[in-house]
Formats: sequence, structure tokens, C-alpha cells
Amino acid sequence: MPHFTPGAVVDNEIADSLRRQSQLSSIGKAAIMSNVVAVDTSNDHHSNKETREIRPTSHGLVPSPSIPNGLVPSLSIAHGLVPPPTLPHGLVPPIPIPHGRVHPTIPNGHGCGSHDAGSHTPSEASVGSTPSTAPGSPHLMPIRQNSGSSTPRTRPPATTLNIPGMTRSRVSPDGRIAERDVASKLVIIMVGLPARGKSYITKKIQRYLSWQQHNSQIFNVGNRRRVAASAQPGSSNLTAQIQARAKAMTNTDALPETSKVSGTMDGPTQAAHILLNGVEPSQNQESASRDHSEEPKAPMEPFDQSAEFFDPSNARASQVREQVAISTLDELLDYLLLQGGSAGILDATNSTLERRKMLFNRVKERDSKLGILFIESICEDQGLLEANMRLKLSGPDYKGKDPVTSLEDFRKRVAAYESAYVPLGEYEEKMGIQYIKMIDVGRKVIHHQLKGFLSGGIASYLTTFNLSPRQIWITRHGESYDNREGKLGGNSDITPEGRAYGAVLYNFMTQKRKDWLVEQKDKILSSSFPPQPGDNTPPYPESRLGELDEKNFCIWTSMLKRSIQTAEDFEADDDYDVKNWEMLNELNAGDFERLTYEEIEHNFPLEFNKRKQDKLHYIYPGVGGEGYLQVISRLRDMVREIERITDHVLIIGHRSIARVLMAYFMDLTRNDIADLDVPLGMLFVIEPKPYGVDFHAYKYNEESQWFDEVKDYKPHKETRKGN
Repeated sequence: MPHFTPGAVVDNEIADSLRRQSQLSSIGKAAIMSNVVAVDTSNDHHSNKETREIRPTSHGLVPSPSIPNGLVPSLSIAHGLVPPPTLPHGLVPPIPIPHGRVHPTIPNGHGCGSHDAGSHTPSEASVGSTPSTAPGSPHLMPIRQNSGSSTPRTRPPATTLNIPGMTRSRVSPDGRIAERDVASKLVIIMVGLPARGKSYITKKIQRYLSWQQHNSQIFNVGNRRRVAASAQPGSSNLTAQIQARAKAMTNTDALPETSKVSGTMDGPTQAAHILLNGVEPSQNQESASRDHSEEPKAPMEPFDQSAEFFDPSNARASQVREQVAISTLDELLDYLLLQGGSAGILDATNSTLERRKMLFNRVKERDSKLGILFIESICEDQGLLEANMRLKLSGPDYKGKDPVTSLEDFRKRVAAYESAYVPLGEYEEKMGIQYIKMIDVGRKVIHHQLKGFLSGGIASYLTTFNLSPRQIWITRHGESYDNREGKLGGNSDITPEGRAYGAVLYNFMTQKRKDWLVEQKDKILSSSFPPQPGDNTPPYPESRLGELDEKNFCIWTSMLKRSIQTAEDFEADDDYDVKNWEMLNELNAGDFERLTYEEIEHNFPLEFNKRKQDKLHYIYPGVGGEGYLQVISRLRDMVREIERITDHVLIIGHRSIARVLMAYFMDLTRNDIADLDVPLGMLFVIEPKPYGVDFHAYKYNEESQWFDEVKDYKPHKETRKGN
């Protein structure tokens, strides 16, 4: 029988608990040991009992595990505080120690340690008395069990591809970027002089990421600057936020106090609690989200936002611009870290090296794992620059003002920025910072050290950009026999009415192709620079009369008969380039192919209700069954090809195809995609513009054998059952 020191209690519950902690690091074990010893000595002192003694085993003293140097500083018993490192959510909570009990000495030398309680005070037994060597990182990675080993995993998780609907994992069952996967999230910081197309690029990137079902948002510094500097009615709240954030930057009391823990724990107990649980979540969230409600004591005076406002030597204006930039960045970081965002885009000039350093450091202070991507837009083509300037003159800073005077002021503004402008390059490459440079909106693209699937996907997408004038037409095939019977999918022929639709479609497109060419030539001949009052439509910088004459017209169909047969008249005309694409096929209904919605509702009510509740994420059962997320994934390359080509294109597709493509070009929300109304006989045209898109809708008139334009048409959800 092993011998135990009188007064020590053998407690199987504690022994079992300690064994359950075998996966914890030596840091956690040391904290628990200190907690146990502190409770023991505290209880002894309180009850005025004789000090208990834990005698060594037959194998001698077993040293307690050491804590790496530098991780836990010495405790201050006077204040009862332990400055802790912040640990990720999800670590194993501390083992509850029954009141008045002490750690038993395990027989045969297998205990966690032996101590002479009479020779140590509580402060000497604390965790802080142990030297430390761990780095001062604010976050430690979640401890995970390696296969076949008890060594905890400390490396960060892999930041591999996440595609909603196409990938699935334990932390991300729907394929989206998980909240804990901070390293996969991305802060995109735009760089460039005014009128270089930064806002155009940001809108395209945000639209593409959102269409791919990644939560993304643009944070435009210029919009906030106009409100803050003009002190317009209703802007006091934003101005207050800017001033409060600027004050917090120089006020150390406003910084998060990671060394404070609520309650009145003694030092060792506090150490064990923090090392195992991390700082209380409420503290982190409050410090991370910051207080946006503080009102300034005095309102910000309005500024004249002429070129002088952007002069680097204007100290007061520079302070306002700096405050607005910081405030906007903090909103972006709140969105990523607290509101479920995956990518945030900071749309501003950020043309100085000092500004970019400040932004980079501020992001890393909030969370060092966040990815940062700088994207710079440069314009070397004078025609493109003039088109961008024309667009700026119709913007909010110059709206309603004389265009000649406005152009002169805008040139002075650009000159003010140029005086301190430092392009991306030497410093970023020296520091290993990832960036993308775009010259003339895609004519030339430079990548540097891109990391992560979001950065790589954005880089690939940016290479497809062009500003060539063109039209993108989208329609469904002519009526098929399965359409008449209300059946899903299938591969039936089109009806005589469907063939008539194809013939009218050919005649209408041939006429609209001619009309568009005449309209573009008139715009080029009548355009002037600087623009005259009332001249609001900027010409395409690449437009030349000869180039417009040479533009091709592509007809793209699916591999299904009803789509191919609708394009037969185009196929017979050598002036059209017809191609069949399998990726344009209708959504595959799996086991429900060629069933009606009524049959599905009657025979498979559970599946019918599942789809009704969440059409976007629903996948039809059976081999080959798809959902809308799968259609989005297979159309990714199609969208990039449409963005890349400079020719006109007519897509003769199907309901799901039309919905998904319309959602991309019209920047619709994910809630609109699966229910968008795209009936047979509707024809949509989209013209990409530097400021967005022009959109028109036409409806097939069977009686007149033509298409009638639907004025002021807005994409909307359909109300019919199923579909």
C-alpha cells in the first residue's frame, strides 16, 4: 500500500480530471498546479490549521512542468492581476477543484509534482514565479490532437479554397469562410491617384465576390470624407465617430486592457482561468468594436473641398482625411471580425507610403492573421484618363458646377496628390507584402507574392477586365414540349411556337446590332473634352470608328436541343459565331428530371418543402442532381470569358442560367438569385459602362412577331409556385 502524507486527500475525481488534461500544453498544466497549490495554502491559512506536507515519493521529487520564459509575467498580489496572453475561443475550461482539497501525490512517482508547502508562500507558488520564453503573440492557435501523437498542434489551419456549395468541412459545412478562419479573410486596400478607375475596380471585385457567395463590402473613404468635411445636416453622428476614433488613437486609456479580468480572483486562480479560457469575450468584443456613440464636444467646422483641401501642406485638412481613413478602416475591420464578413475593400487613394504603413499596422494590431492585399490602379493611356476625368466631373464633388472650372480644379487636386505619391513596389516587395498593379484597367497586370485563394481568385478575375463597348444579351430558349407539360429538365425538342420565337429573335438581333453601331458612332463624333454642360455620357476611351465596324457577334447556347434549335437561324448566317457550351446546360434535377412540381409536391413532400424553404442551397437528390450554388460554380469561367471578350454576345440559355447570369451583371443579392423572374419570351440586354451597366428588357410579342421594350423594367422575384 502506498503511503500518503497525513491530511492529503486521494480524490479519484481530481486524478481523472488531470488525466483529461493530457492534451494541454505544459503551460496549462503549470497553471492548474499553481491553482491547486494556491487553493490549498489559502485554505490552510484561513482555517489556522497546521501546514500540510506532501512528502516525496520513493522515486524522489517530480519537477513540475516549466512555463516557457516570457509568456506569463510575475504576479502582483497587491493588485491580484495577471497579464495574460489572449487565447482563442474553444480551449478546455479549467478543472474545478473542490473547496479545501489538494492535489494528491500519485504512487510510484507518476504524480504531477511534489512541494514543501511550508517553504513556499502563495506568491512563490504562483505561475508568475516561473520563467517564460513564449512569444508575445496576442493569439494562440486552438490546440488540436495530431494523429498518433499527444503533441498539440500549434500551427495555423490551412487557408485552402472555400467555395459555397462545392466544399464542405467541419468548421465550414456550407463552404463559406468560417468565423474562426480569420487567416482566409481579406482586407483589400486600393491605391492610386484620382481618376484612375479605383472605384470601378472595387465595384467589380465586390460584385464578383458577392456573386460567388462570399460576404464582401466596399468602404469608400471619399463618401465619408464629403460628409465629415462639409458638416452637412445629419452628419454629426459620423463626425462624432471620426473625432472619437482619432481621440482614441492618442488616448492609452481607450486601448483594450488585456491584463484585466473581471472579478476578484487571486493570482494563481486567475492565471489558470485565463490560460485555459482566454480573456472574457465581452472585453474583446467591446474593445474590438469600439464605441461609435461618443459625441464630440464641439462640431467639426466645414471645409471647402476644392483642390486646396487635398494639398499635403494643409495640416487641418490632412488631419480630417487621416481621421476619416482610420474611421473607415475600423468599420471595415469590425465588419470582418465581428459581423461575418469575408472581404472588405477600402476605396481611397492611399497614395503615400506613410498612409499605407499606418493602414497595414492598424490591421495587424486588430488581428495579425488577417490577410492584406494592396491593389493599385495606374493610367498611362491619355484617352482613358480623360474619360475617367469626364466621369469625375459628373460626380458628387462637381455635380451641377461649370465643367471647365471643375476640370481645372480637379487637375490641381491630382497635382496635389502627385506631389506626395509613392507607387507600390520597392517597400512592399522588401516587406513581403502582397499586391496587384493594374495598368490601364487590365492592359497590364503585375502580381507580387499573392497568398490565399481569395487573392488568387481576384488576380485571375482582374486579368479579364476590358472597357470595350459591347452588348451582352440574355434570353431563354423557345418553348419546348416539356415546357408545355410543366416538366423539369429533360431534353425535348422545341414546339412550332418555339421555332417562331427563334426566327423573330434572329431578325430582332440583326436590327439591334445595326442600331447600336449607328448610336456609338454618333456619340464619338459628338463628344468633346472638356465636356460641355449637359454632356453626361462619357465615351469609351477605346472607341474608334474602324474598331466598331469590326466587332463580332457571338451566339452561345447550351448542349440541350431546345437551346440549339432556337439558334438555328443564327447558325445559317456566317456573320454570327455560334458555339454550344455544356456549362450553359439547365440545372440538373437528378431523380426529379421530367417531373412536374405538382408531382414532386405530391410524391416527395419532404423534398418539396426543403427546396421551398431554401432554394439557393437546395440540391436535387440522385446522380447528377444540382442546386443553384453548383450552377454558380460552373458558370465562374463563363463569367470571366464574358468579361474578357470585346465582342457582342447573345446567350440562349435556361431558367437557372439566366437567373445566375442576371444576378452577376445586375449585382443582385443572394436572396434574389433563386427566385428571379425570367419567363420564356423575355430578352435582356446589358451594356457594361465605366460607371456600371445600362440595362433594358424586351418582351416577345407573338402577334406582331417582334420584341417590345418594357420601360423602366426592374428585375424582380416571381410569385408562381415552384420554378
